Amino acid sequence: MSNETREKATQTLAMVDEVNAIVLPEPKEAGAVVPLSKASPAEGAEIRARMEEIDIADTQSIISFGSAAQAELQEISQSMLADVRNKDVGPAGDSLRGIVSTIRGFSVSELDVRRERSWWEKLLGRAAPFAKFTAQFEKVQAQIDRITDDLLSHEHTLLKDIKSLDMLYEKTLQFYDELALYIAAGEAKLEELDATVIPAKAKEVEDAPEEQAVMKAQELRDMRAARDDLERRVHDLKLTRQVTMQSLPSIRLVQENDKSLVTKINSTLVNTVPLWETQLAQAVTIQRSAEAAAAVREANDLTNELLTSNAKNLRDSNKMIRQEMERGVFDIEAVKQANADLIGTIEESLQIADEGKAKRAAAEKDLKEMEAKLRDTLASAKSHKTGLGENAGGSVPR
Repeated sequence: MSNETREKATQTLAMVDEVNAIVLPEPKEAGAVVPLSKASPAEGAEIRARMEEIDIADTQSIISFGSAAQAELQEISQSMLADVRNKDVGPAGDSLRGIVSTIRGFSVSELDVRRERSWWEKLLGRAAPFAKFTAQFEKVQAQIDRITDDLLSHEHTLLKDIKSLDMLYEKTLQFYDELALYIAAGEAKLEELDATVIPAKAKEVEDAPEEQAVMKAQELRDMRAARDDLERRVHDLKLTRQVTMQSLPSIRLVQENDKSLVTKINSTLVNTVPLWETQLAQAVTIQRSAEAAAAVREANDLTNELLTSNAKNLRDSNKMIRQEMERGVFDIEAVKQANADLIGTIEESLQIADEGKAKRAAAEKDLKEMEAKLRDTLASAKSHKTGLGENAGGSVPR
């Protein structure tokens, strides 16, 4: 974490202590609407001032009775929602977005990032693995600084929300008390109407001349209708006050959660992040030591492999060389084989020569026999004194 971020976190710690030290006032007991008859002089004056806002002849004054009490509360709520988007308010934002979407005429599911994505969207939605891949090459310190900056941003936003909720709580409590005054004023006005104004108007109707009786009767009906409207308005103010009373603990709960988150974030910035850095520094050293040990192990393994391989190669080559050195110029087996082949060749040659000699002797004998037979045949032909025999016999040598 950078020194600037650490200074900001330390400065924010004072703001955290400040917001945690604020004690908000508690609301009055539920339903504690003090009637005009039991109100203190100051409260009685406030109630009468609000009774003056009611003009029984003006319907608008009845409809808007008590609305002025919410003006400041509405201003604070609007200022808190000025820069807030639907996505920042969770399910409430989903409901509001659904209404707007229905009016505009398109589906909320088209805007919901949690819906099932189409094939094309899945194809284009591969940024997360890519971001995870690129994060491997970012500097660790830069990543820690980015995390701390985000945490500081959340912390400042929550502190701002806590202060805004303080104001909202105070104004809601004022609105709650103001509603009690308006309810008391409305009930007092109703009592006044029921006890004096309406009976007096009814007496006027009874005493009115015949030509004014219809007009007076209409005025009486209008007054009674206005009285009923005021009664309904007072009932609405009672319901609003009840809802306002319920919103007070809700605001307190949100504040307590925000304060817990702010305290946790500040503790993370001041205590946890430096611990991260220490542990990461140790992790870097451990990783580098492991890599160095792996390199040494690989070097040793290579040395051992070379030693064993060279020893084996030396043994194999020495064996081969010594064997070759101890061999003669000619292997005895080769000499024996060559000698045997030579003897066999000579014997075969002699055998073939003897066989050739025998065959030539046999052939010479056969030739002599054939020659003698031919001579005898020619001699026999000459004895028969034929011309053929004379010529044939003279051509054979004796």
